[in-house]
Amino acid sequence: MLSRHHDPVIAIATAPGRGAVGIVRVSGQNLAPLVRTWFGRDLRAREATYLPFPDANGSPIDQGLALYFPAPHSFTGEDVLELQAHGGPVVLQLLVARCLTVAQKEAGPATGALLPRLRLAQPGEFTERAFLNDKIDLAQAEAIADLIDASTEAAARSATASLSGAFSNQVSTLRDALVRLRMLVEATLDFPEEEIDFLQRADAHGQLVRLQAALQALQQQATQGALLREGIQVVIAGQPNAGKSSLLNALAGAELAIVTPIAGTTRDKVEQTIQIEGVPVHVVDTAGLRESEDAVEKIGIERAWGAIEGADAVLFLHDLTRCTAPDYAAADVQIASQLVQKIGRQVPVIDVWNKADAVADALPMAPGVLLSAKTGAGLDALRAALLQAAGWQAPAGGLFMARTRHVQALRRVDAHLMEAVAHLAQSAQALDLLAEELRLAQNALNEITGAFSSDDLLGVIFSSFCIGK
Repeated sequence: MLSRHHDPVIAIATAPGRGAVGIVRVSGQNLAPLVRTWFGRDLRAREATYLPFPDANGSPIDQGLALYFPAPHSFTGEDVLELQAHGGPVVLQLLVARCLTVAQKEAGPATGALLPRLRLAQPGEFTERAFLNDKIDLAQAEAIADLIDASTEAAARSATASLSGAFSNQVSTLRDALVRLRMLVEATLDFPEEEIDFLQRADAHGQLVRLQAALQALQQQATQGALLREGIQVVIAGQPNAGKSSLLNALAGAELAIVTPIAGTTRDKVEQTIQIEGVPVHVVDTAGLRESEDAVEKIGIERAWGAIEGADAVLFLHDLTRCTAPDYAAADVQIASQLVQKIGRQVPVIDVWNKADAVADALPMAPGVLLSAKTGAGLDALRAALLQAAGWQAPAGGLFMARTRHVQALRRVDAHLMEAVAHLAQSAQALDLLAEELRLAQNALNEITGAFSSDDLLGVIFSSFCIGK
């Protein structure tokens, strides 16, 4: 632990702004003198006490509930004091300031101790201390932030599952099996003269194959969990007046973008997050793609291409009422070529044929999704196509929340296990390489739960938390 982790810290633990209730949280070692000096009494452990919170003159700043959690039976594993007061920002700031002042004074003859010197907590520091004091692992710590940031019910439930240890338990089970295999390999290296071939007798190859199968299942779940957390970035592109803004409004179920018959109405990006089967979908409406001499419209078109380059999927909208016109068809072909140049073929492009309600007798046979943004016909098919493009598969059981770094770590584990299989198939001279690949695989697994992690990684993770959490 760094030296700063030994400092007692304080912060407002509720969201900024006015509210019915606000919470001030303090965490550190030996907070009993602070409690005794401020309130003139001790507080019973884990019992809510209603009392005044006095200022320096003894006048109450507010009256509320005080809860004291002695270490190690607290969220952070340290002594924790929580004050529940009325949720006005001024009241909470006064409580923080008073607590900082009290903590700078000596407790006097009654305690014979120097009160801890508090400082303001950094973002995520309470959760970081819970991790450092082995109250939760790193995946569970990240799940706390994911639960707070969840934008759909499915994401919230998955984050709760990760917080309860669903993801960590599977990682631990996989790691335990990997450790047992490492023990066999190390034993063979340490005692090469033994007549018994430890690896053959223990079915090392079978254990390795079963490890790979369990890893693949975990990878699939983690990929789906990461999709629930991150969502997918979808950009609606096409020529002016193809119905892009109407499609955004139809998907969102609200009039978000201005719709007129005038070409070039949309000059800038319009974004909205929707959910499809619990998966967050970040939809971006863009300016119509065409050659333009209008300075403002040209900026909007440049921003449209910038959004397309960062998309996970592109909805290429075609206007059925004009798609047979030579000039319009040629422009669509040119846009399709530019899409390939900008994003390659790795990013899925879904052709969407709009205004089907206006040309019922002349529908195209081209692949894609046929719909009417005006009537809503075909929207369900489009939603299904988006989920398919994102790789979403409805889970048979519950999902846990995962992050991109978790998926990347599991991919490294997979790569090391593949190398291990190759070394195991070779002669005994490759056993040391086999042992090294298994060690690297275990390290990659440990990165997920934080059993093996760097201070830089922790800094990046916890800096994204809100202050007071």
